[in-house]
Amino acid sequence: MKVFLQKYSNYLVFIGILLLLISLKIINPPFIKSVSYLSFDLYQKIFAQKKDSDVVIVDIDENSLGKFGQFPWNRKVFAKIIDQLNTSSPKAIGFDIFFTEKDKQSPEEIIKSYGLIPSDVAELQKLKSPDELFSEKLKESKSVIAVLGSNVPSYSNYDRKAKARFLSKGGDPKQFTYSYPYSIGSLEKLEKNVKGLGSISFLDQSDGIIRSLPLIVQFNKKLYPTMGLEMVRIGSNQKNIYVELNEIGIQRINVRPNKIESDVNGIIWIKYKKSQKKQYISASDVYEGNFNKEFFENKYVLIGASAQGLFDLVKTPLGVTIPGVEVHANVIENILDNSYLIRNPNTYVFELLFSIIVALITFILSQKIKPRHSLSIFFGNILMIIIIGFSIYKFRSELIDISYPIFIVTLTFLTGLYFRFIEENKLALENLQKEAKLLKERELAAGVQKSLFPDISKFENFIFATNVPARDVSGDYFDVVRSTPEEYFFTLADVSGKGIKAGMYMAKASSIFRTLTNLKFPIEKVVFGVNNELVEAKFKGMFVTAVFGKLNIKTGELVFINAGHESILSFDQNKNYEYIKSEMPPIGIVKYFSESMVKSNTINIKDKTLVVYTDGVTEGYLENGEELGAEGVQKIINKISDVTPKSIVDSIEKELNWGADKLRDDITCMAINITNTDLIKKGKLKNTDK
Repeated sequence: MKVFLQKYSNYLVFIGILLLLISLKIINPPFIKSVSYLSFDLYQKIFAQKKDSDVVIVDIDENSLGKFGQFPWNRKVFAKIIDQLNTSSPKAIGFDIFFTEKDKQSPEEIIKSYGLIPSDVAELQKLKSPDELFSEKLKESKSVIAVLGSNVPSYSNYDRKAKARFLSKGGDPKQFTYSYPYSIGSLEKLEKNVKGLGSISFLDQSDGIIRSLPLIVQFNKKLYPTMGLEMVRIGSNQKNIYVELNEIGIQRINVRPNKIESDVNGIIWIKYKKSQKKQYISASDVYEGNFNKEFFENKYVLIGASAQGLFDLVKTPLGVTIPGVEVHANVIENILDNSYLIRNPNTYVFELLFSIIVALITFILSQKIKPRHSLSIFFGNILMIIIIGFSIYKFRSELIDISYPIFIVTLTFLTGLYFRFIEENKLALENLQKEAKLLKERELAAGVQKSLFPDISKFENFIFATNVPARDVSGDYFDVVRSTPEEYFFTLADVSGKGIKAGMYMAKASSIFRTLTNLKFPIEKVVFGVNNELVEAKFKGMFVTAVFGKLNIKTGELVFINAGHESILSFDQNKNYEYIKSEMPPIGIVKYFSESMVKSNTINIKDKTLVVYTDGVTEGYLENGEELGAEGVQKIINKISDVTPKSIVDSIEKELNWGADKLRDDITCMAINITNTDLIKKGKLKNTDK
């Protein structure tokens, strides 16, 4: 038994994890539902369409508020809007608005508000109230008013009844529908005269996104249709709503000629289309009659608000927020063109079985084949799940949860990789030993490279430079060669790329520079030779940006060439700064056919200081996380009381090399000032410096 457990422990652990994941899916707590919703929302985002609609929204927008004043408006406004709409013969008119209180501008309310006595207001009492006028218009039209489920009673509540008559077959719908003990609606006077009462209740969603909606609900033990269903009933001139049930719940809800498949609780999943401005029309335009008759003819008209502060914001699976009235518009469209989404209970069982099979295949193969091949199996399974889910959604409008199966397969795959990692740990240790050996080789290469940098400590009174590599091997370099007692060649360069290859390229450039300067060639000829040798070296894709110079410390004359490098910083004793830009491309790219292709400049630096640096200086990070930049170099110099080449270079290095684990780039910097040209005696000079 012990041997068996040791041999198959990884499989036993996997089975335990798989059983836990399947159990969670069966229990389906909110956080598991949220995983499933990821794929449901993704389908809609990818396949969302813009299409013409049989639903129009009369919008209580900012323009309407500007015309009629603050909300709620005088009911006469709504009465006239209904009059205008009825000229176009709409199929039904629905209000996504509550009229819970009497109109404040009615004669009765005015008398009460101002404390008038009957003799003062005899004529006023004869006038019809706005509520009476509005009620008459509602009665004359195919109108629907909103009702809302509530867990607390409303002070203005009365024993309201639905306008729709429910007929059922196969059971009692009340056993399966969502129920509220109370309801909130409009004035009894208004509700008595409308053709329909439609629920605008949304189910609580953990993330606030409205994905589904009950077509029928219970308020105070009475069935009511949702706003969209009631609008379709009124528009189809039907009195009845037929509910078909089986032993597990509701199957189908019918409003002739429309048949809607729902879940056992009478819920449908809404398929949203992209919002369209042309579906909206301002309430003020309708009031004024500024519309074509065809715009409302045979259309379902919803009246709701989009003005700030009035409308209920609703998040949709499309990732946008819309007014709640547009949700009901989508429901009407779904019912009319049979485009609502389906979440089949049998699909749930299929998802579980499919997840188990794919997880088993993924884990077993991850234990049997090489990791790189198991990766292709993993991605193949993920792709298969995605294709199945999207295909069923596209062609059947059915919601298949692909998020949780992908989660299960991913966790299964990672579990398999973990066990493979344990089994192949010995191989990993061997690789680590090889890495340690390579590290030593890199350290050796770094040591060799450091030996290529010259010792210029004897020149530090007038020329000083430093290099701080970001990695083991630097791609920057500098050099100073004394050709005569008064003349010095110098260079500071930055090789493209990083690592050992860049270091080798740098070493070659450095050796060519030393060879040619020791021959005391003009600086133009030196650059000519270095460029052509680097081109011949065939380091594919690599080049060098560099500053080359020949300095006479007696006369102060400097002949220099800037080949695609950072601008040279120059300043006088009063610290007036200027930058000398590059006038040539980097070297090592194209071959020069004559020295005339090398462009040099001559300046006198007797009263000036030059600072040359690579981009590792200007782009280096300060301790506060910001880049130093050219202005930062100036700030450092401004803080130095005794300006010498060494103090400049040391200050820049200290500012950038502040103790970070890794530098962003190599720090290479050189400063030149010939105020003091005394050599510092530190033993014998090398032959190259004689």
